[in-house]
Amino acid sequence: MHANDLSALRFAAYIETIGSVIGHADRVEPLRAYCTGLLLPGDRKSVEPMAALIDPARVRSRHQSMHHFVANAGWSDRRVLAAIRQYALPMLEVLDPIEAWIVDDTGFPKKGTHSVGVARQYCGQLGKQDNCQVAVSVSVANAHASLPVAYRLYVPNEWANDAARRSTAGIPDDVTFETKPRIALDQIQRLLAEDVPRGIVLADAAYGNDTKFREGLTALKMIYAVGVQSTTTVWPHGNGPIEPPPKSAVKPAGGRPRTLLRRDAGHQPVPVEQLARDVGRDGFKRVRWREGSDKTLESRFFATRIRVAHRDHWRSKPHAEEWLLIEWPVKAEQATKYWLSTLPEDTSLRRLVHVAKMRWRIERDYEELKSEIGLGHYEGRGWRGFHHHATLCIAAYAFLVAERGLSPPEAEPRRSTLGKSELPKDYRPRGSPVPG
Repeated sequence: MHANDLSALRFAAYIETIGSVIGHADRVEPLRAYCTGLLLPGDRKSVEPMAALIDPARVRSRHQSMHHFVANAGWSDRRVLAAIRQYALPMLEVLDPIEAWIVDDTGFPKKGTHSVGVARQYCGQLGKQDNCQVAVSVSVANAHASLPVAYRLYVPNEWANDAARRSTAGIPDDVTFETKPRIALDQIQRLLAEDVPRGIVLADAAYGNDTKFREGLTALKMIYAVGVQSTTTVWPHGNGPIEPPPKSAVKPAGGRPRTLLRRDAGHQPVPVEQLARDVGRDGFKRVRWREGSDKTLESRFFATRIRVAHRDHWRSKPHAEEWLLIEWPVKAEQATKYWLSTLPEDTSLRRLVHVAKMRWRIERDYEELKSEIGLGHYEGRGWRGFHHHATLCIAAYAFLVAERGLSPPEAEPRRSTLGKSELPKDYRPRGSPVPG
């Protein structure tokens, strides 16, 4: 049997698996049509052009069916994402165990003000503040592949506290304002409860700079390697705040015994950028972390054990020791990136770098989800449609990730082949007319 025929059979079985959790048998057909439309080549993956591509003889009825399925039907995104994981993760793990959980957010520029969650905020796609929607996600990854497994819209304060806008957009009552790190922690906690294979949590400084986020990960027994800003203050190895005297010590005259850490002129933390300057460029070592598309990726790194200093003068014990990893590129005048990590104390520099740099995979996920699958092409304004479209995009992407997992690593293409070989060119959903 031709490889494309086998792929089509696997796709049909995959749709049946997802269809088993969407509530009604009559939803399976629009599910199949929608996922097919996302996978086939096309400049725009909104409902109408997909309907025209899939069923040119019945565009109107096909459009109505697909639109109702994504915008109005009451199936559970959470249950569908669980079914997607059940299908795709075993194929990822054939090549390698899950190594990382990658936290990130992505923005979708919007011109109007009525789409759910749209506000003037930082949009990574544009690289600046602008009108956009932002969604927070968690992806699982190994050395060969990655896949989003949790996805939720960030609801800014001006939406969360506006009853009229909430009602119009259909935002559920239990969705309140939460920061992006808090949303990510909620997602991680839920994934743990659903027994998703654990990995080291990776995130950029927008999340890593949040002390509560890092502490939340530690409370969940999750190891992390997260970016922080250059101004983050730490205690270099061997240094720390002044600890309170033991309980047996004499009480200070006229007061209670000291119970909190304190600092003085001789005990002050330093910004991580200052620590990098103190080490100097010659203290950094060259490390290669992976083969790029046209060259080996390498830079200079330094790692040391530190304690973070955030609000430790309100604590009775210092923060636990962890790793500080710093990157100082060969041609740069100063260090450029900083990470905190709770990897074990005996972790090598090469391993620290490998783990921290795995976060690049999320960029590949979003590049393909947006440019090939149409993640940002949904034109509706409501909460349900926004999340349903994203879930179906993840479903389509997961099928491709799983298909790649069936091939040996050396056979994997360096560039995306989405829409070219994974489905037969003449494939149509069951019940659709075959052209000509």
